[in-house]
Amino acid sequence: MTAARTLRTPADLAEAGIVAPELLPELERVAARYAVAITPAMAELIPDNDAMAAQFVPTAAELVQAPEERADPIGDDAHSPVEGIVHRYPDRVLLKANHACAVYCRFCFRREMVGPEGIRPLSPAQLDAAMAYIAGDPAIWEVIVTGGDPLILSSRRLKDLMARLAKIEHVKVVRFHTRVPAVAPEMVTPGLVAALRAPRKTTWVALHANHTDELTPAAEAAIARIQDAGIPMVSQTVLLKGVNDDAAVLEALMRRFVELRIKPYYLHHADLAPGTAHFRTTLAEGQALMRSLRGQVSGLCQPTYVLDIPGGHGKAPVGPCYVGDGEVTDPSGRSHAYPPA
Repeated sequence: MTAARTLRTPADLAEAGIVAPELLPELERVAARYAVAITPAMAELIPDNDAMAAQFVPTAAELVQAPEERADPIGDDAHSPVEGIVHRYPDRVLLKANHACAVYCRFCFRREMVGPEGIRPLSPAQLDAAMAYIAGDPAIWEVIVTGGDPLILSSRRLKDLMARLAKIEHVKVVRFHTRVPAVAPEMVTPGLVAALRAPRKTTWVALHANHTDELTPAAEAAIARIQDAGIPMVSQTVLLKGVNDDAAVLEALMRRFVELRIKPYYLHHADLAPGTAHFRTTLAEGQALMRSLRGQVSGLCQPTYVLDIPGGHGKAPVGPCYVGDGEVTDPSGRSHAYPPA
């Protein structure tokens, strides 16, 4: 059955034929803790598609918390000088414009903060304070608008946000992180795209997608609307067991990004968010997948494999190393002396 509206409760999922009715009691327990939302575009893909179901359909596995998991797995709170701002690196800040999403991913690293029962959107006074913080630090070159998903905001609110950032001379780049072009492509209207631009600012959009099946014809059209307005795009992907932890699947996704004029940017090692252990691979498995891409796939298709170090210590590249003591390994795995004898 195709959903005509966003599915927001386990009962909605059962009515749409996505989960079995006998699972409702345990799924209600999951939904009481973590938000549920599946857009019509994604609901249509879920039947007979394990990769899509794993990303969006709640399961009882989410109620099992591993000892190493934590509510704030990447340490946002430790770097939040005012509400809505995360300032972890000298030249850029996160601006959490809202805490709602079009869909709620079952592996979300901010799952304790987002959704109807999560942190409230910034009040006008809090947004003023966030803007004042950005304006007060001339080292801030880039503002990364995130959340939640900022592209669920109205065109009016996005236009106002960009107008305020446009007045801050030292901010040169504004980057929006979103899933909307893939999961709710109808929301990417000409008005929304226009609202993402402002005079004297360079706008980028980072699209989060984890499998080629998310990149439907409607998603491709939404992506093109953004790019044809002069906004370049990069990708973000989370390495997820049972979704994309396969060399052929990952290769196909990176190639598809490039075909759609999206530069692969980050492949994230899955964070230690509560109830997400069933999604995590090992670092060694991720490194092996990156080795499978190197040399076999165009350099344009190579993301950087990164780990957000728990505790707020930032991202570290964790891809395979090809350089040893006096030798270098080629993409086929053969070692060579360097410099040559």
